[in-house]
Amino acid sequence: MVLSPRHEQLLDRLAEVAVRIGLNIAHGQQLLITAPLDAVPLVRRITEHAYKAGAALVTPFYSDDVATLARFHYAADDTLDAAADWLHEGMANAYRKGAARMAITGGNPVLLANEDPERVSRVSRAASRAGRPAMELITRFAVNWNIVAFATPAWAAQVFPDLPQDEAVSRLWDAIFQASRVMVDDPVAEWKAHNAYLNRRTAWLNERRFAALHFSGPDTDLTVGLADGHSWAGGAEPAGNGIVCNPNIPTEEVFTTPHARKVHGHVRATKPLFHQGTLIDDIRVRFEEGRIVEAHASTGQAVLERILDTDDGARRLGEVALVPASSPISQSGILFRNTLFDENASSHIALGQSYAKCMCDTENLTEAQLTRQGANTSFIHIDWMIGSSKIDVDAINHDGSREPLMRQGEWSNQP
Repeated sequence: MVLSPRHEQLLDRLAEVAVRIGLNIAHGQQLLITAPLDAVPLVRRITEHAYKAGAALVTPFYSDDVATLARFHYAADDTLDAAADWLHEGMANAYRKGAARMAITGGNPVLLANEDPERVSRVSRAASRAGRPAMELITRFAVNWNIVAFATPAWAAQVFPDLPQDEAVSRLWDAIFQASRVMVDDPVAEWKAHNAYLNRRTAWLNERRFAALHFSGPDTDLTVGLADGHSWAGGAEPAGNGIVCNPNIPTEEVFTTPHARKVHGHVRATKPLFHQGTLIDDIRVRFEEGRIVEAHASTGQAVLERILDTDDGARRLGEVALVPASSPISQSGILFRNTLFDENASSHIALGQSYAKCMCDTENLTEAQLTRQGANTSFIHIDWMIGSSKIDVDAINHDGSREPLMRQGEWSNQP
């Protein structure tokens, strides 16, 4: 595929935004990058911009779909619970010493679709356990980190299955550049303005400190209690090391920590979930006292059940996020089959681990104290979409009174 000068310019802008807005990397800071092999061109540009910004050392780690499949095809069954603990502990140690984290997404969303679900589940659990030390630092927002996307052929083929490969990749790149706000003359200024809007929205929500949110609409009647001392986040914010960064590019959401034991009612997903190469469609669940007690999916039921059985926290919520139905990603009409994008097209909830960054004054709190306030603990954190132009959201105050927050998927007020 021959890339045009315009594409090269936009790719460079994406890399610059990832470093200057996404990471806001500090002089002398090290950077760890994880990426699929196809993303080498973006990794190289990010590396260049990181060094220009003062990075001390950039270290990339690549994943390879062929090597990943080889394990599922040829590895002995009694070896599937092994994981690279040493690598994850090394990454965690790097973060403890102040390194920034960059993840480039773009892998094949259906890579493992034809693999044995039990083997996939075992490998996933082992990787989650090994990655826990590093992931805890990320969920606590201890360091500046960021995720951006690269349009791989395998991903493009899933998003635009009826197009020839080159055209599919080109269309996906256009969608990524548009959603990532780099198709303007000054994307850095564009991001600063967008962040200012999201910061005003979170500031208003944090002033109100609602007790709960109520989602209502087709097949949905769900009350999500909010954790004691919850804090709304969205856009650029300071990490624990004091560096202001944007964890996700793109982002359209404001989000917070639900109370893991105060969710009740039923909800139906408004978009499919793609998890480890498997499509899980038409998810319908019912909560009692914060826990999913019934779960159904028209496609991917077995995988959904395995997700929910991951650990004690997998049936409880770790995040609730609000996104207007008019978000640019929603308006594109594209189902990206990638959480980074699809979660920014719709209000959503996440099963599993909560973000300590969405709790107030957590620096000296133990995990047990966070749990008492409503935070959830799990090896997983999986977002799935429950918002649309047919969903209303009410805010519930501590005295039980209500006020409209979103109507037909749109904000009822302006910050």
